[in-house]
Amino acid sequence: MRLGSIEGGGTKFVCGIGNEEGDIEERISFPTTTPMETLDRVVEFFKDKGVQAIGFGSFGPVDVDKQSDTYGSVMETPKPNWSGYRVVEHIKRSLNVPIGFDTDVNAAALGEAAWGAARGLDSCLYITIGTGIGAGAVAEGNLIHGLVHPEMGHILVRRHPEDHYAGHCPFHQDCLEGLAAGPAIEARWNRKGNELGENHPAWVMESYYIAQALMNYILILSPKKIVLGGGVMGQNQLFPLIREQVSQLLHGYVQHSALSSDIDDYIVPPGLGSNAGLCGGLALAKQAFEE
Repeated sequence: MRLGSIEGGGTKFVCGIGNEEGDIEERISFPTTTPMETLDRVVEFFKDKGVQAIGFGSFGPVDVDKQSDTYGSVMETPKPNWSGYRVVEHIKRSLNVPIGFDTDVNAAALGEAAWGAARGLDSCLYITIGTGIGAGAVAEGNLIHGLVHPEMGHILVRRHPEDHYAGHCPFHQDCLEGLAAGPAIEARWNRKGNELGENHPAWVMESYYIAQALMNYILILSPKKIVLGGGVMGQNQLFPLIREQVSQLLHGYVQHSALSSDIDDYIVPPGLGSNAGLCGGLALAKQAFEE
């Protein structure tokens, strides 16, 4: 099976060709500009590739309700010209193949469940921590949707006692994204995260916020694996700090070896590395073809 994948980010788009085993054979990336220009480049890439279906994981918010009049559209976003744009319709006008459409983080969660760190499990949570914070969840083999798609990056967390930064989220100011995404780290410490040493106090504070979020997700969703990706999580020293604080916060309330002796194998980086989103698009394409 020849499948196409689109990882649509607010900064760049990545398109790839692969198969139903999650193998990526070819890829291209280009900046995200206007919807027309960007999606025309997507179509140009795929038009002679002979793909049988395409999976599209997009930056959000997006409308993923197939019964909605605006299904396949980007919803209200600060990205200029993208609000309300019917991205799926644009591609379908030129490429007459099934298109699976979801958020970028839901796609990555599906990819990790199919071929990555959560392979063989019917439940996982994928969280990206970078310019923003978002999460996708697989439960009993299916992606979680509801009124809209999950927006787990905007939950409220307790403020660290030594943190006086107001928060950068334009909607909630000091939600998880407002306090722990990359721009918050830079604004708080006046340097980008990758310019801070691994023993900088920023990382203890960062793990404090991420661990609170993971505790909430564990108690609500009970995922069988938590995968943490995104640019901020390139700081590998965060993983032991987060695991330790999750253990302290749960305080033995949830009795399972995954949260005690095996926590190093429970809260993990992506098994697919930077390919989680692109592989997730292949998984979405496979689903769309089979439907």
